[in-house]
Amino acid sequence: MATATATITTTAAAAAAAAAAAADRDARSVPVRRLTVLYDAQCSLCTFVRNWLVKQRQLVPLDLVPLGSDEARRRFPELDHAATSEEITVVGDAGQVYRGAAAWVVCLWALAEYRPLSHRMSTPSGLRFARNALLAASRYRGAYWQPAATPVPAPGTNGWAYAAAPPACGSACEPGSAPA
Repeated sequence: MATATATITTTAAAAAAAAAAAADRDARSVPVRRLTVLYDAQCSLCTFVRNWLVKQRQLVPLDLVPLGSDEARRRFPELDHAATSEEITVVGDAGQVYRGAAAWVVCLWALAEYRPLSHRMSTPSGLRFARNALLAASRYRGAYWQPAATPVPAPGTNGWAYAAAPPACGSACEPGSAPA
């Protein structure tokens, strides 16, 4: 009888451990061992940053894949590929998806020389700084973006596009006009 109880307890413990291990594979809690950076191969700024990333010493390997390419679609069939042209996107090896400022911070985190900076950039004030830097880059990208022979969506209204702030008064008044 004691042997049967021990077997049941061991089986229950093994099942609980297997369930815990499966829950541990949640993309939010799994270590990042490799990152894929989706970049716009038609954008001179994006290719400059891509080339800069390649030259850095990487603590976490970076795969740099042109957005919307066959390779990107093969690797990430469930990813919204149209959105990758709107907002910088980085995908972790366990399915983590980073967009906008968080994507840039995780790229810095992968680099040996810039990991300390990435920790500072991950704070609320650091993320505001990163968002502002992305807005500046998006203004540059929007000014110099040229359509390619292969159609790639133009920068839109999200993370890559610069949009003026709404009027301070919150009404339909024109920006710069004084409230009545």
